Amino acid sequence: MLWSALLLPPCASDPTKPLPPSLDELRAVAVWALQFTPRVTISEDAVLMEVEASTRLFGGKRALRDRVVAQAGELGVKKTAWASTGLAAHALARCNIENGFKRPLPELLDALPMECISAVRPHATTLAQTGCRTLGDIRALPRAGLARRFGRELRQALDRAYGHEPEAHPWEVLPDVFRARLELPFRVELAPALLQGARRLLVQLSGWLAASHAGTTAFTLHWWHDSMRSRDAGTGGKLTVGTAEATRDVEHLCRLLAEHLTKVELLAPVGDLELTADEVHAQADANLSLLPDTAADGEAAHLTLERTAARLGPDAIRRCRVHE
Repeated sequence: MLWSALLLPPCASDPTKPLPPSLDELRAVAVWALQFTPRVTISEDAVLMEVEASTRLFGGKRALRDRVVAQAGELGVKKTAWASTGLAAHALARCNIENGFKRPLPELLDALPMECISAVRPHATTLAQTGCRTLGDIRALPRAGLARRFGRELRQALDRAYGHEPEAHPWEVLPDVFRARLELPFRVELAPALLQGARRLLVQLSGWLAASHAGTTAFTLHWWHDSMRSRDAGTGGKLTVGTAEATRDVEHLCRLLAEHLTKVELLAPVGDLELTADEVHAQADANLSLLPDTAADGEAAHLTLERTAARLGPDAIRRCRVHE
């Protein structure tokens, strides 16, 4: 199995007491991740996805990893990790270790601090008093005594992380419509500067469209003014952008939005953005067939076959026919 953990940073509103990422932030990443696999789940401060069956579709493990890392960073993901179990990937991400396949998984996990698995944290003080510092130290304790003193949950969490027990997760479901909101880290006074936050929303939209096998021909960016605005400024505004053909290309959508934002004048500083997909149409994925289509090659498949038959003879070409 191949699992990936996408770890989001804690909220920095209070540096002395950092809060975990909000559920909205986690769901935004989870919806985006559904383009890679339907097996996506939220686990505390991370989004986990099982992608073993998707590696060939995305060109192999390395290509899939590069694509996930490149796009996840735009959604606020700070750390990623890959391992053969979801809990192991989550623990490795917390310890800033990306590759869980360089060494055998037990060897990697045994060296990690024991607090990297959440089920250990309520018992960390007691375990430290017995001399435990790492997951390997906990595993060295007698299993029966460990379960009797600390409960079954701790032992089961370790077994699932090490792959000795199957994992059970509630899978995320793709929403029927796309609507995503973002609170800006600072107040924006010029419309073109909205693109920085809007791009993050467009990356989410692109992931949702890819998971839906669709493209959009119209989307709307809404913005809300800061509470310290004048009465005449109103609560906010919106901008609808249309495309000639259905697309989910982030760069193309960003360029279109940037062109439209240059013509917008904000009446007050903006603090929040929201993006909605207004018109969504089914869109075929890239052609992965043996014979390329006309758009990719510039020549219809039957013309290619005719030329091949002319060169090699009519008996060199065969085709399938349906029979009763």
